[in-house]
Amino acid sequence: MKLTAIETELSASIKADLISIGTAQVDKSLLQAQLKSTTTTEPVAGVSSIFLRAGKRRVRLTINDLSPLRVAPEGEQVVVIKGDDVIARGVLERPLCHCPEQAYITLSEKCVYNCQFCSLPKQQGGIKSTAKVQQMVAEAYATGELKAISLTSGVAVSPEKEVERMASIVKQLARKYDLPIGVSVYPTKDSSEELYSAGACEVKYNVETMDPELFRRFCPHLALHEVLDSLENAVNIFGRNRVSSNLIIGLGENDETIRKGIMHLTGRCIIPILRPRPISSYSFRDDPGNVNRPDASRLLRLGGILKDMLDRQSLCVDKSRTMCLLCTGCDLTPHIDI
Repeated sequence: MKLTAIETELSASIKADLISIGTAQVDKSLLQAQLKSTTTTEPVAGVSSIFLRAGKRRVRLTINDLSPLRVAPEGEQVVVIKGDDVIARGVLERPLCHCPEQAYITLSEKCVYNCQFCSLPKQQGGIKSTAKVQQMVAEAYATGELKAISLTSGVAVSPEKEVERMASIVKQLARKYDLPIGVSVYPTKDSSEELYSAGACEVKYNVETMDPELFRRFCPHLALHEVLDSLENAVNIFGRNRVSSNLIIGLGENDETIRKGIMHLTGRCIIPILRPRPISSYSFRDDPGNVNRPDASRLLRLGGILKDMLDRQSLCVDKSRTMCLLCTGCDLTPHIDI
């Protein structure tokens, strides 16, 4: 079968198409040990991903033998094939811990809460010891490729205990490494003060959705107002361009809800990350209802709204030094992709 190269640059529109699918069949010759991440933020057994980079853009694709996309070698590069067409070319990047250039580590792979889009409550994985985290960071640092340390966590016992443990680990890592450290946890009343004092330079508290009804449905044991209050307080402590929050796209919300949510967050100097709803079959354990992964046109449309509102507030995503805004693999990222 002859393949036709329609557009091989990883443009914003092509990246949006790849993200909307989110998966790819991958030629087995490419699945060498160095291309596999040593950890995941969402530890799903048997699932691994690849990171494709072309120019300044990067995209993460979960390996799935049933995907409509195929990734195959082509000389020193790889091509992404959709149907009979080569739609992108690039190189595969080696993840260090979860993603390229970062030690992005989940401390507690279990959670007492029951958010419907998250796999952790069902998986109930392990809790990494401080020694294990230090070992993982050391191994990533030894590659010479490490640019940032990013830590996230479920809630094994309580948010307070999770933040306390996180702060302790951040403090130890900050003493040893001259690298930016970002943290994503469920906030507590004093979490921003504790994490900043420990040495974190950026923080992410996820609102998940700004639709109150959807929030109650998908995060039945959490409080949206608590997250929003913590985000505002975090900006006072960490400063502009140092506080972010995931907004999941595809939970049944409409574009106007997303627009208002973006306006609310950017108006308070919080950078929203428009995250397509999870692919994992472990997620949405109960009746998913009107849950659909957004298509490319919606991702581009909402990404443009986000970019405009960030610009109005003089917020600069490309100044971020850790976590998802440094990686950019899972999302269309303003100032980098669009």
